[in-house]
Amino acid sequence: MLRRGRRRTPPQGGLVPLTAVTGAVLAVLIGVVFLMLLWAIQDARGSLQTARAGRPALDQAGAVQKVVLDMEGGQLGYVITRQDEFLKPWRAARAAFPAQAQRLVDISASDSQRRLALRIQQSGQSFIDDYSVPLVDAVRRGDPDASSTARTRDGRQRVEELRSSLRNYLGGERVVIDRQEHVLEHRMDRLALGASIGVAGAVVLIVGYGAYVTRVIVWPVRRMAGTATRLAAGDLSARVPPSGRREIGQLETAFNTMAASLEKSHRRLRLLYDAGTALGNTLDVRRTADELVRVAVPRFADHVTVDLAAAVLTGGEPENADGTAVLRRVARGGVGEHAPLDPVGAPAAPSRAAPGAGAALHSDLRVAPEGWATDDRSAEQLLGYGMGSLITAPLAAQGVPMGVIAFWRMRDSPPFEEDDLSDAEELAAKTAAAIENARRYTRERETALALQRSLLPHDLPERPSVEVAYRYLPTGTRAGVGGDWLDVIPLSGTRVALVVGDVVGHGIQASATMGRLRTAVRTLADVDLPPEELLTHLDDLVLHLDDGAPEPAGEVGSTCLYAVYDPVSRRCALASAGHPLPFVITPQGAVEKAPGQPGPPLGLGGLPFETTELDLAGGSTLALFSNGLVHSRDLDLSQGLDRLRRALTAPGESLEATCDHVVAMLREGEPADDVALLLARTHALPGDRVATWEVPADPEHVARARTLTTDQLGAWRLEDLSFTTELVVSELVTNAIRYGGSPIRLRLIRDTAMLICEVSDGSSTAPHLRRARVFDEGGRGLLLVAQLTQRWGTRQTSTGKTIWCEQSLPPADP
Repeated sequence: MLRRGRRRTPPQGGLVPLTAVTGAVLAVLIGVVFLMLLWAIQDARGSLQTARAGRPALDQAGAVQKVVLDMEGGQLGYVITRQDEFLKPWRAARAAFPAQAQRLVDISASDSQRRLALRIQQSGQSFIDDYSVPLVDAVRRGDPDASSTARTRDGRQRVEELRSSLRNYLGGERVVIDRQEHVLEHRMDRLALGASIGVAGAVVLIVGYGAYVTRVIVWPVRRMAGTATRLAAGDLSARVPPSGRREIGQLETAFNTMAASLEKSHRRLRLLYDAGTALGNTLDVRRTADELVRVAVPRFADHVTVDLAAAVLTGGEPENADGTAVLRRVARGGVGEHAPLDPVGAPAAPSRAAPGAGAALHSDLRVAPEGWATDDRSAEQLLGYGMGSLITAPLAAQGVPMGVIAFWRMRDSPPFEEDDLSDAEELAAKTAAAIENARRYTRERETALALQRSLLPHDLPERPSVEVAYRYLPTGTRAGVGGDWLDVIPLSGTRVALVVGDVVGHGIQASATMGRLRTAVRTLADVDLPPEELLTHLDDLVLHLDDGAPEPAGEVGSTCLYAVYDPVSRRCALASAGHPLPFVITPQGAVEKAPGQPGPPLGLGGLPFETTELDLAGGSTLALFSNGLVHSRDLDLSQGLDRLRRALTAPGESLEATCDHVVAMLREGEPADDVALLLARTHALPGDRVATWEVPADPEHVARARTLTTDQLGAWRLEDLSFTTELVVSELVTNAIRYGGSPIRLRLIRDTAMLICEVSDGSSTAPHLRRARVFDEGGRGLLLVAQLTQRWGTRQTSTGKTIWCEQSLPPADP
């Protein structure tokens, strides 16, 4: 049970406005940085243009200087050589100078340079007009003064002044250009520094904004994604650390609340799932109540008690349908061992819940204890122990109250709430359904067991020919009791029949079928049929079990082993209808499987059965068993037979001890199928207790038969039975001579409690008992035999038939 924590208050404000403002500030700052960079670039561009503007002036000054040089050279060559070809460059230079000089004036940027350019223009034009043109004209006229030293000196002076002005102009322009280039270089350095600072600042702003977004949004979202992955993988205890703010903080709180709700729902579903899988597996009322306690403690409650009506424990209906039946505590459990709750088995107070009402909640037991406690003393004890809250849920099936469940929580645990009522009601509903199934199963099982006990033999008859011991264990599974049975049937001539059978299926239908088959076997055994013929008749009976039934019970199958032991001949004849053959334990302790093969199971029809005859030494033991003893889900048939052989090999003081040893060795816990085990230790009848004579088929020998009988009874000291036995022998031998055929045999058997007289003949015609009329001469012999003896009957043999009768020995005879 988890403690509930306080919910975090969502932070004020919003993440969207904060993110928008932060993004706007970042955009403004980046815009300012780039505007500054743009301004620096424009300033550098102006300086560059200014620097570039001085280059044309230098070039133009060079062009003017060249024109002056061309004009001076042409003029000097013509003066010296008087050749006209020197006048061509002179004329060209003279014609180009005005335009070149004017252009130099026009492209001069500063006032000082412009003044210097005007002076160059004036000096040059004065040189042309006042000196060069007159000098050429004078030379062309042949004036000797044109070559005079004075005129030459004047010309050289004029040219030097012009050149000096050009040099000054070029020097000044170069100074301006150098200064502009230096300014441009300085501005470019500042531009690079500003660009670096701007880019660095932009990067810092972008990184800072990214870090802010990562811290405020990305990391919380990643934590929630990781937590969601853990939740999806089944780790419902995963939670998001509440480190975010605003919407992220609200999202984390909502996410943790959702995870807690999922964990609570998962715990609830897991509790109900475990209850569904744990309850009702045993089909036992008390165990089902204990299973509920183990499921609910401590996952739902600290203590749980289950009270049921006494009738439910035995499979019956509650005495009072109004919920006032006396309840009895069947289960309790909790985290503490000394809780003041009534122990298991103690009577409990009737449920106060009305029929059809749901669970009742007492969130604080200190408030109104009279609503949940039976008396003030119990309320004081429970409150003193620390009980804090309680939910009582009625147990009802199909509207019939069966009991009540109480869920308790201590005060140091979270109290029960309204949401817990649905869980308590669901647990109570599952428990009620499981208890109802267990109750119905208990009732049906008790009914089937009662039917089975009524159909099975209560005590096997004691016969001097065999000493028997048996074990019968009904199955403990929910399939119900099965149809296994065993029987010991006394037969004529001190013989005894040993029977073990198994009906397919479980429940009342199997028990009823078993009872019908057992009755049929006993009926057929009274007819003294051989084992193979008895199984043939039993097979036909199984085929027609459903004849005339309104609803067929389905396919009926059964196995049966029928064995007949004769202590006189020490022979055992047995036949099997799909049943495992018995083991034979020799007097020396060796265990051998009976030879032969089992026949087909009963219910197939039309297939023959075979009889196997065994010669048994006195003191041999036959071990007959059902399939449930040697075969189960965890025990293969061959392995089970080997284990049974080893268990039978172990020496036992008695047959009872051997039975206990075999069952303990082969069965662990409650058997999955009915277990039947029958041990029969054979005894041979001593030869001095049997007398046999051949009687010729002549009425004259009837008297001799009476004499032989009387003499033998005298030897056995049974003279008190001489008259009756002599009369019976006379009647039976006379009938054999008159209506039977040779050979005729008379046999007397003295048992420990009976004197048996048998007359055999070669005819297979069975005699019939009838009532003779007054004037009839015959028909009174068998009636006389029946009246004088305790039992009589006839059985078919391989050579004819045998008529037998039994008399009780006198009490004084040992």
